[in-house]
Amino acid sequence: MLTSNNPDELLENLNPQQRAAVLHRGPALLIVAGAGSGKTRVLTHRIAHLLATKELWPSQILAITFTNKAANEMKLRVEELLGQVSEGMWIRTFHSACLQILRREAERLGHSSSFTVYDTGDSRALLRRLLREAGADDGDVKPQAAASVISNAKNELRDAEDFARNIDRSNPRERIIADVYAAYQAELLRNNAFDFDDLIVETVNLFRAFPEVRARYQKKFRHVLIDEYQDTNHAQYALIRELTKPLAKEHAIFDEKTGEQLPPADLTVVGDSDQSIYAFRGADIRNITEFERDFVGATTILLEQNYRSTQNILSGANAVIAQNPYRPQKNLWTDSGSGDPITLFTAFDERNEAAFVVDSIKTAHEEGINYRDMAVLYRTNALTISLENELKVQRIPYVVIGGLKFFERKEIKDALSYLAAIANVSDDEAIRRIINTPARGIGEKTEAKIAQFARKNDLSMRQALLQVGELGLGPKITSAVEQFGKLLNELDAMSATEGPADVLKQALIQSGYRTELEHSRDPQDEARLENLDALLGQLYDWQKDFPQGTVVDYLAEVTLASAQDELEDESGNLSLMTLHTAKGLEYDHVFIIGCEQGTLPHFRAFDEPGGLQEERRLMYVGMTRAKKKLHLSHALQRTVFGNTSSFLPSSFLADIPADLIEQQGQQRSVSATPVRKWQGSLTTTSIRDNKDLQLAVGERVSHETFGEGSVIAVSGEGPKQVAEVRFDGGLTKRLLTKMAPITKL
Repeated sequence: MLTSNNPDELLENLNPQQRAAVLHRGPALLIVAGAGSGKTRVLTHRIAHLLATKELWPSQILAITFTNKAANEMKLRVEELLGQVSEGMWIRTFHSACLQILRREAERLGHSSSFTVYDTGDSRALLRRLLREAGADDGDVKPQAAASVISNAKNELRDAEDFARNIDRSNPRERIIADVYAAYQAELLRNNAFDFDDLIVETVNLFRAFPEVRARYQKKFRHVLIDEYQDTNHAQYALIRELTKPLAKEHAIFDEKTGEQLPPADLTVVGDSDQSIYAFRGADIRNITEFERDFVGATTILLEQNYRSTQNILSGANAVIAQNPYRPQKNLWTDSGSGDPITLFTAFDERNEAAFVVDSIKTAHEEGINYRDMAVLYRTNALTISLENELKVQRIPYVVIGGLKFFERKEIKDALSYLAAIANVSDDEAIRRIINTPARGIGEKTEAKIAQFARKNDLSMRQALLQVGELGLGPKITSAVEQFGKLLNELDAMSATEGPADVLKQALIQSGYRTELEHSRDPQDEARLENLDALLGQLYDWQKDFPQGTVVDYLAEVTLASAQDELEDESGNLSLMTLHTAKGLEYDHVFIIGCEQGTLPHFRAFDEPGGLQEERRLMYVGMTRAKKKLHLSHALQRTVFGNTSSFLPSSFLADIPADLIEQQGQQRSVSATPVRKWQGSLTTTSIRDNKDLQLAVGERVSHETFGEGSVIAVSGEGPKQVAEVRFDGGLTKRLLTKMAPITKL
């Protein structure tokens, strides 16, 4: 806290750029804060300096963050500097600030001030009912898919009427969503409710429809500060504009003392375009890259001195991000020394990679690094299965941040329930979980009748499935139940001669579970499919190691391994998380796994405008989480859906100067376990490379797994060409031409 009334105390221990950012005065300021450059310190010191110099009252400041945690931290830091003056400030998230405004103004929008805010579960339940009333089943449009489309539309400030005007009327799915969007908004109004997106959208609408209200809030807030500006979407940008753009003459605001007309509020935004990684949530990088064009008289100050990482880590990250075009030039540096080189490990397969990572973690822990100070980062959750297995074997405590542990995910529990139902005819709970998964039209009432019938006749539910003809359920439901029962019996018979991996593969295919996910347009279902592929890959590996192992043996091993999940250690838990989740965090040692072409960068990025640039920013964010030591790893091959595929190293790895890297291509002899042992020498001859193969629409190809098919679309050129192939068996796949196991016929 200030020890005197001298605001200059707030400038002590700031570097020149930080000091300039705190002292600057003007209509609009962009603080480009590189990773680890002390942006929160600068933002809070700027707020404190504005108050200490008596330029503003606390109640005239609106500071916006993206999370409650960040808002609370900002408020606490200002209190530490100036005492309790922060009590009058609005330091809030976008949604909480808008909620307070709407509570005061809701009647203007046809709501009462006691309106309800629907969370994700409430919204999906309402959409599920409206879809059912519209005659759409889950095969047409899933509630979560409709919710995603509607949310994206709202974030672009497109109401139901505007959305309906711009759809393809010949597309039944788009027509259904357009109709449900309109019905959804009508129901929200009838129920006196807003959903989460509405809090921002309706505040923008309020300011635009009622200029006098906007004028009142412009008069209240004389300085607006926005954190993580690169993550703002269009609706949030519009809200900021409404609070900071000039008012029309008839709504002008005046200084109560001087009578002079007041200019719009000053605006300070803090962000870094190199850390813009949330395009999939609607974040628009143009909000920060075009800031100086959008706000007249804007000034930009760069914070490039890093207080987190060693210079080797920063130099490697700088080299990766420098390849992105059209970015403001920025070069992070530190005066804390070069530090250790970046470790780059080339693994034979995913199990070898997991063994390397876990052995390295154990070594670091033995050298005094707490588990809580280490993290493993990855592009997709599906990469963790081998890692989690290895951590359990080595009894290293870990926690999955921002998600579920692998075996706790719904699709994994569903898959294992199929195995349990096959292996144990008496497992009624497994039957209950999968009896209508995927949807077979078997509802809760039917399930209850089957359970009651089973108890009455001293049967298990699985045994009762083939006797439901006695229940009078109707021909359609009776057939569905009987077909489900026959499927389980057929798979049970198969398990007597085939391994558990083959049984599960057939269960996912014949039940329709896999097909439903493949045909879904929900991005979450694509991730679920990747997780199931990872489970099958791990199970095929297990089957190779234990060729006599049964379904019962595998389920027992999974159960025992899961029982070790809640290990505790006095040095905390190792953190596992996606690269997206890691943003804003830091650890002494960071491991980024799966640095392969098609994984990081993800294969979808090659076909999306700006996708590769965002993947590069994601890699940059991951690298700059490391404080002392950065480990990167990639595997030459991974087993997916029972098929082993080869992978090229990520193109991002080639951007890192060789003198910053310590190459490691052979597992240390820490473990003699056969499944973890390094096999063979590391060469690139095992990597699939179709050389100059280019495909055209209409051409026929043969795939090692999916058989023959026809090319129906292509995008990209050269080594980045992606071909969409419809196989004769009915599947459609998007394949990277250079690497896919295909041959042109």
